[in-house]
Amino acid sequence: MSEIKDPTPDQPACCIVIGMAGSGKTTLMKKISNYMTYNGKNAYVVNLDPAVSSLPYVPNIDIRDTVDYKGVMKDFNLGPNGSIMTSLNLFATRFDQVLDFIDKRSSENEFVFLFVILISSVVLIDTPGQIEVFTWSASGSIITESLSSSLPTVLLYVVDTPRSSQPITFMSNMLYACSIMYRMRLPMVIVFNKVDIQDCSTIEDWMRDYEAFQNVVSEDRSDSFMIPLTRSMGLVLDEFYNTMRTVGVSSVTGEGMGDLEAAIQDAKEEYFSVFLPMIQVGGECKNPITRRKIAA
Repeated sequence: MSEIKDPTPDQPACCIVIGMAGSGKTTLMKKISNYMTYNGKNAYVVNLDPAVSSLPYVPNIDIRDTVDYKGVMKDFNLGPNGSIMTSLNLFATRFDQVLDFIDKRSSENEFVFLFVILISSVVLIDTPGQIEVFTWSASGSIITESLSSSLPTVLLYVVDTPRSSQPITFMSNMLYACSIMYRMRLPMVIVFNKVDIQDCSTIEDWMRDYEAFQNVVSEDRSDSFMIPLTRSMGLVLDEFYNTMRTVGVSSVTGEGMGDLEAAIQDAKEEYFSVFLPMIQVGGECKNPITRRKIAA
């Protein structure tokens, strides 16, 4: 097996798209892909949702070609979520084959996958709608660590802007985003989707102005017992907000796609300056695929 080289700045950013169910991840994937094509660029798209019945885009790699979600459900007597997690586990056991395409650079046939990656402007990874199935599973960690040790990897956390217009819902979303960033240890861009329905400026103000958020919380008397907790969490996350990139987009109209592309490139630079050194030093990581690379 040939040596896997460290990620380089000339490689495209690998964007792992995550978010709560209904936030518009898959539609956003389609819009980013279309935006890249319209601007003379290319997106390499990977679908990791085994349960999706149809996709609005054509993936370059599709987990459904490898794992039969309904077959897994029947064979192992599992429910929907259990079948999704088991399908991801099965796919993760073969994920080293994807990295082997990058390893093998001598044969023209073996070089095809890497060539497609290198000529792409961005690599998009579409994750299951059940966010916890990917972010808190062993298979999700294996896939994430494998990607981040081979390509400059960025997290795109998609937020449903209309749903997050309530302070408590907004705070719940930000707590989840913070926990995912802490767990995965990768640069993150918070993407406020559906701005064609509701503008995200108010939510961004809450992130930049602690007092403004506290005033809104105090005005909401419907959940008075939650006010002290929400205030405390807002104070804790204030430093988290100061270092977080936010972009308002619409996966329907395409609004904000240019800003999103710029934010991804900015996060890619942070990957090399902050996160890649941690990955290189983290030789103790438990992922055998990543450990193989570090030991090379």
